[in-house]
This record gives sequence, C-alpha cells and structure tokens, in this order.
Amino acid sequence: MASTDPEKKVVDVYNPFEHREVLKPNSDFRSLANLLKSSLGSGLLAIPLAFANSGWALGLVGTLVITFICGHCVQIFVETSRACCRIERKPLLNYAETCRAAFANGPKPIRKFAYAARVFAECAMFLTYIGVCCIFTILIADSIKQLFDTYYPIAILPVEYYCLILLVPICLMCQIRHLKYLAPFSLLANILLLTTFIICLYYIFEGEISYTDKRIVGEAARFPAFLSTVIFAIEGIGVVMPIENSMKTPEHFLGCPSVLVVAMTFIMVLYSALGLFGYFKYGDVLRGSITLNLPLDHWPAICAKCFIALSILFTYPLHFFVIIDLFTRHTTPHIPAKYQNITQIFARIAIVCICGGIGVALPMLEQIINFVGALFYSILGLITPGIIETIFRWEDLGRYNWILWKNIVIVLFGVCSLLSGCAVTISDIIRKLNEKTI
Repeated sequence: MASTDPEKKVVDVYNPFEHREVLKPNSDFRSLANLLKSSLGSGLLAIPLAFANSGWALGLVGTLVITFICGHCVQIFVETSRACCRIERKPLLNYAETCRAAFANGPKPIRKFAYAARVFAECAMFLTYIGVCCIFTILIADSIKQLFDTYYPIAILPVEYYCLILLVPICLMCQIRHLKYLAPFSLLANILLLTTFIICLYYIFEGEISYTDKRIVGEAARFPAFLSTVIFAIEGIGVVMPIENSMKTPEHFLGCPSVLVVAMTFIMVLYSALGLFGYFKYGDVLRGSITLNLPLDHWPAICAKCFIALSILFTYPLHFFVIIDLFTRHTTPHIPAKYQNITQIFARIAIVCICGGIGVALPMLEQIINFVGALFYSILGLITPGIIETIFRWEDLGRYNWILWKNIVIVLFGVCSLLSGCAVTISDIIRKLNEKTI
C-alpha cells in the first residue's frame, strides 16, 4: 500500500527545518505557553454557558469530540504545510501560503485557483482575528464595568465607554513586534487565567451543587450555540503556523508526546471540568463569562474579575499579531524603508481602534463569541484543513480513499456548524436589539 503521509509525498533531501532563519526562536516551553494562550482565553470562561445550551452529558461528549477534531485538523494542516515546504524548497509557509501551495501542487485542473485560495485564506484570517480582538475588548470592558459599578457607583458608565478607555493600554501593548517578547506576557496570562480558573472552582464547590435539576441533553435548537462556543474556545488555528514556524525545534510540535498533544489534552480536561461543574452550580443563569456570575462582595471573586481582565489584555497582542502580520506582508514592499516604522506604529493603533469601534457598536459578548466561532473558526479550523489535505493528497488518499471520506465528514461538520451557528446567533442578536428598543 502506498504511503499516506503528506511529509513522505516527496522524497527529497531538502529539510525545511535546516533552512529556517528565525530571528528570535522560541523554546518548546514558550511555544507551549503561546499555543495554550491562543486557545485559553475568553472561550474557557464561556464553556459553562455552552454546557447550559447542550446539557451536561452531551456537553462532555461534544467537548471531547470537538477537541479531537480540532486537534486533528491542526495536525493535518501542519503536516501538509511541511510537505509543501519540501516540494517548493522553502523553509516555512504561513497559513495562507500553505493553502496556495496545496492548490498549486494539487491536481492540474485546480492549480489555477492557487492565488484565489491564498487571498480567501488571508481575508478569512484577517476577519477572524478582528472578531477575536473585538471579543477581548468587550470582555475586559464588561469585567471592569462590573467592578466600577459596584465599588464606584458615582459614575456609572455604559460598557461602550469602557471599550473606548481601553484603547489606550491596548494600543501600547500592541506595539510589541516579536513573538519572543510576547511569550512572557503569554506565560503571565496563563498564570492569571489558571488562578481565575481555580477561584471559579472555589466558588463552584463552595456551596451545594445540584445536578438533579440540570438537563442531561439540552434543547436541540440551542445545540448550534454550544458548537459555536466550543469551536471558538478551542480553535487557535490562526496562530499555529506562526508558533510552529518560530520554534527552535519545530520537530517537537507534532508527534506523541508533543507540544500539540500536551496543549490539546490540557485544554480538553480544563474545558470539560469547568463546563460541567459551572453548569451544575449556576444553571441557566450563566452569562457570557462565568466570572460575571461570581459575587461582587468577596475579595477572591474581585481578584478573579481583575485577573481575567489582565489575562485577556496580555493575550490581546498574541492574536493581534496575526492581523498585523497580514497587513505588514502586503504593505511593506510598497512603503519606503524610512517610513516603515512610523507606518507600523499608526497601523497598529488604527486596527486596535477599529476593533474597539466594533465593540462599541455591538457590545454583546455571548453573541459575538458564537458568531466568530460559527462563521470564521469553522472555516479556518475545520473546513479549510479538510479541503487542503484532500487536495494535496489527491493522488494518494489511502486504502478505499479513507482520507477523502474522513475529510468529507470533517468539512460537512464544519459547514453544519457554520450554518446552524450563524442562524441561531443572528436570531439572538435581533432579539437583543429588539429588547433594547422596546
């Protein structure tokens, strides 16, 4: 039987790892910290609400299945990217370039769509992380507003005002230009998020936990909202290639054990535990982030609200890196060298302000999380990897074409998640807007 490993598709002495010249390479530990931080954020604390939509039993099974699917999609995409590097004799390829290379080296009839595949991938990536940055802005603003409304009620401001105030520190944070310098912030953000997680568990187990009145399986109409939230929470596909490309030892990213396996296992356990017990504790009154359900008169809860705000603030530049990387790649060749630095500064400020402006216009945390998860992450993390691997392996799809059938299932799952999730989320947004006007 022919090999189905995309890294063996071309027998060549060219090793892309030996030709990579990374200015500031990351260790395995730093790469793990960045990968965890790309998936651990606002999505983690929204998981209990996802379980409220699905029911606790279906939530556990669904989280396990979705984690496996998302992890598998990351693996096949990275494997395909490395194989494309060997074919094109390039040291590394980013997400969009991998899409282009897969089409360019696929079946002859579709090679003409290689450029279009790259443009589509870049647009999807750009819009995805614009949405992520909007979510981060709203979450930080919600947490700060809740604290100020409680302890400084003299000036109760709408959440939109806090979104505007946050633009100043976020603009300063986003001036950091190398992933190596973001790694310490990612590590600190992980520590703060883990501390917040522990505090949430403390309040969850502090009093009585009742599961007898909780739904084992939720309403079918709300299941798409569960899918959208979990996909948003788990997916970090946009930062996978920058992290893998900047590793000192990229061979350690895949395999078992590996950076990817350790990260996905940790994420699955964390999400399952918080989702299950968070739903048991708070039931259907859960909000977009479980920290917003914590009491406001206990100092550990106050610390949790502060920690999550700081954690997301420190995470913001890592996701912003994807946006600015796309911008820089297309603008640098057209800007004189002496103006590139000032262009970078103002471009970073402008993009942060655009994200903040969207947050001001639509400050609905739960609905924006669901929309980004359903639309953008389904495309980037599920549909695209399945299509790319199929195209690249077209001449060798394994015995009985099992790779083709496997990827058809993945793509159909992504399409169903996209359509159903968007429909439910848009319906929720319309309902919320109508409630405001009444």
